[in-house]
Amino acid sequence: MGQLQQHSHFGLENHGLNNEAAVHWGLGPEALYEATTRDGRGLMAKGGALVVETGAYTGRSANDKFIIEEDQTRDDIWWGEVNKPNTEARFDALRLQMLAYLQRRDVYVQDLIAGADPVYQLKVRVVSESPWHSLFARNMFRQPKPEEVVDFTPEITILNTPYFQTNPERDGVNSDCAIMLNFKERMVLIAGTRYAGEIKKSVFSYLNYVLPDRGVLPMHCSANIGKKGDVGIFFGLSGTGKTTLSADGTRTLIGDDEHGWTDNGVFNFEGGCYAKVINLSVKAEPEIYATCGMFGTILENVVMDPATRVLDLDDGSLTENTRASYPLSFIPNVEMSGVGGQPENVVMLTADAFGVLPPISRLSADQAMYHFLSGYTARVAGTERGLTEPQATFSTCFGAPFMPRHPTVYAKMLGERIAKTGAKCWLVNTGWSGGAYGTGKRMEIAYTRAMVRAALDGRLAEVTTTPDPNFGLNIPQVCPDVPNEVLQPRETWGDKDAYDTAARDLTQRFEANFKQFEEYVDANVKAAGVYAT
Repeated sequence: MGQLQQHSHFGLENHGLNNEAAVHWGLGPEALYEATTRDGRGLMAKGGALVVETGAYTGRSANDKFIIEEDQTRDDIWWGEVNKPNTEARFDALRLQMLAYLQRRDVYVQDLIAGADPVYQLKVRVVSESPWHSLFARNMFRQPKPEEVVDFTPEITILNTPYFQTNPERDGVNSDCAIMLNFKERMVLIAGTRYAGEIKKSVFSYLNYVLPDRGVLPMHCSANIGKKGDVGIFFGLSGTGKTTLSADGTRTLIGDDEHGWTDNGVFNFEGGCYAKVINLSVKAEPEIYATCGMFGTILENVVMDPATRVLDLDDGSLTENTRASYPLSFIPNVEMSGVGGQPENVVMLTADAFGVLPPISRLSADQAMYHFLSGYTARVAGTERGLTEPQATFSTCFGAPFMPRHPTVYAKMLGERIAKTGAKCWLVNTGWSGGAYGTGKRMEIAYTRAMVRAALDGRLAEVTTTPDPNFGLNIPQVCPDVPNEVLQPRETWGDKDAYDTAARDLTQRFEANFKQFEEYVDANVKAAGVYAT
């Protein structure tokens, strides 16, 4: 494939880069490992994974992401705190600086495919100074067929210079890092951050812009298939268990993070997984755990003994956001086509650090749209600098940082698909039980798995439910392999008055957050968020 990519008719001169002698096209993991270790930017761990560090940026840098404001797309963007504008002039100036920087360096290029459905797939080119970022892109997206490489013309190009820092005063940005998306130019600039997740999320953001016009609902979700061919999708923000719960040995994985929903079913945008691995255990998550000992896996910010090269997955001294990037083929029981039928179940995951929400509840279609627009989870103390108590987070559509259009565009499409397919909807709390963070304990993953399996295989469909007095959610009275008292959150608290206070506080947070959407939704969706007081 490397040789074929050298003869692509659409060369780098089309991007303004002319140092062809230093360009490495379509290298595989062996050569990219070698280049990474030779440059001193990574080490191979016992078992074969490539261990790298991302420096100051150990996660996405939301404050440094911009969308270029221009005439063709200006009116389609949901401008605000999430989608911050920048100018075409600043984009052009930064691009020239990055190209000049790359002119004197080895450049690694991957021509890849985003989207398993050939009708909707996107041709992606990733140009980077870093060999391990090139491997990351290769892991995360799909490989084109050999005959497709020869005439490969990218529909979006990512210029990635993780070691070139921006200058706020000169470049009109906020720090020494910047991510700029230009929909008109079909190009993304990523400078100054080594966190590789910016690459995949930039492609996702682009798809979230272009696909709704083609009748496709783009979703920040994982998806899998049961033995009867039934598809389940799992919405959720980082840390809610999206990857863990979808990588279930009893079901076949379609993908762990990004999918599209068409009139024919769902398809995976990616060809790999990007899983959190902090405190990973072989007992709770055997499939993901095994990938940490495989050649071709990239481990970001995982601590390793420098002498023995043995990994310590429990060490969060560099960051709690340790990550593994690996191809989907590393997981057993995977649907390699990346395509599934119409979802029969839609699961929305939240990690409620206040310990208030039920561990599982059945949602009406209107409640599903309400909670989709809300996108609630909670960050906990210790995971971010300055955070001393649980903090409610509302990330609309369970992925606000990647949604360029107004959230109601996506919510309307979701509602239409639920109505058309009759998919059953569930809200699953993978957070705390018996008290808030610091008092209660995290919901046992064995219980969560049991609840999700019972929902997906239909065993909860006819179970009698009771309404939650605060949120109006329909809580199953029983669930196989789960103690009944676990299902009712108030019953797990020793101090019932404290629970009632915490519940009232959380309902008020929901109500305050949803005011921004009330003028865009109908009365039934509004009513789905009216709680008892």
